[in-house]
Amino acid sequence: MKISVIASTYNAEAWLEKVLVGYRHQTWPSFELIVADDGSRPETRALIERHATDFPVPLRHVWHEDDGYRRQEILNRAIPLAAHDYIVFTDGDCIPRRDFVEVHARHAAPGRFLSGGYCKLDMGASQAIGADDIRSGRCFELRWLRAHGRQGLSNRMKLGAGRTAAPVLDAVTTARASFNNCNSSAWKADLLAINGYDERMKYGGPDRELGERLENAGIRGKQIRHRAVCVHLDHARGYRTDESIRRNLAIRAETRARRITWTPHGIRKTSA
Repeated sequence: MKISVIASTYNAEAWLEKVLVGYRHQTWPSFELIVADDGSRPETRALIERHATDFPVPLRHVWHEDDGYRRQEILNRAIPLAAHDYIVFTDGDCIPRRDFVEVHARHAAPGRFLSGGYCKLDMGASQAIGADDIRSGRCFELRWLRAHGRQGLSNRMKLGAGRTAAPVLDAVTTARASFNNCNSSAWKADLLAINGYDERMKYGGPDRELGERLENAGIRGKQIRHRAVCVHLDHARGYRTDESIRRNLAIRAETRARRITWTPHGIRKTSA
């Protein structure tokens, strides 16, 4: 099975470099990586071009000019450009464990989307991770992470679960299998059928709203939060505003109440 991975980024070269190292060392070889860039400075392009010269899989850069927070728009540009039928969504601050793409590939199924989790790190641990730690897998080991910062129960559960326990934990968790920005996947055809992301939405819930429209269309979520593992590097969130949160919550409430599947504010600017 061939996979397209779409990772969003904005002016975060140090973190993106670590993420690219993670995708250099995946156990699943049949994938491409598309960096969906919300208007980063030239240094981001230079970083991607440098890696692309010897990257083990196709590495592509999709960019638009910086005009404020427009992540959903650049993702909607990237989705139709994906070369393969199945798409994994993540962020340019989430380092994938070496089996990350493989877990998504092995659990992809018709009529389903996958909901993974992430292990949120503090700034100290985020800065401590080097290329060797990613290549060796040390940065996904609890012992190493504990030496660089306190790890909460959620991180301990995800990183400490082995191959036997992880499926059981995914089956019994009370966490909802929602679509999220760090670690989710879906069929390209299903994403096109709902017209991708709602571009009216800013930070705070656009991925969940997309997942809710998938569910309204009959596509059910499957939980893989303890099997598909990535670590989330710390960063500021200056783009978060109370106004955007309120607006997004109103859009999500309408999506649920009216069981909306198609957004006219998506990939195609038209009505259903």
